[in-house]
Amino acid sequence: MTSFAVIPASYIFLMRDGDDGPEVLLQLRQGTPYMDGHWAAAAAGHVERGETAYAAAHREAVEELGITDIDLRFEFTMQRTAHDAPIDERVDFFFTARSWAGEPRIVEPEKCGELRWCRLDALPHPMVPHEAHAIANLGGDQRYLVHGFDH
Repeated sequence: MTSFAVIPASYIFLMRDGDDGPEVLLQLRQGTPYMDGHWAAAAAGHVERGETAYAAAHREAVEELGITDIDLRFEFTMQRTAHDAPIDERVDFFFTARSWAGEPRIVEPEKCGELRWCRLDALPHPMVPHEAHAIANLGGDQRYLVHGFDH
């Protein structure tokens, strides 16, 4: 069996109550080597050495959205695979937040083409597949999800 390294990442879904139901803030990825032209969490990134998933989420919220004092709620962990290179073995930590300081804005225009509040029942297309799976499970009781496995 080939050994591999698991790559951890933190994802933040900012949530609000819209006129027609709950909404999530999404970004349109651009200029990145992964899933350009797809909609994704407004802020996300790798957990760095010596950093907790919570600390990474706070850091990414500042770096990608310019917001602070984010009140994170842990939703679940997702283990995923693409059955290809060792780097395709991932463990993702998903958080939601309904309160923060500042107005979310595009801080890295070279990586983000647009920010948009989207109804949970009317997500834009295309979505990053494992993130669409995550959004479909927000607010549920499961704390461990998988994506990309055959079983």
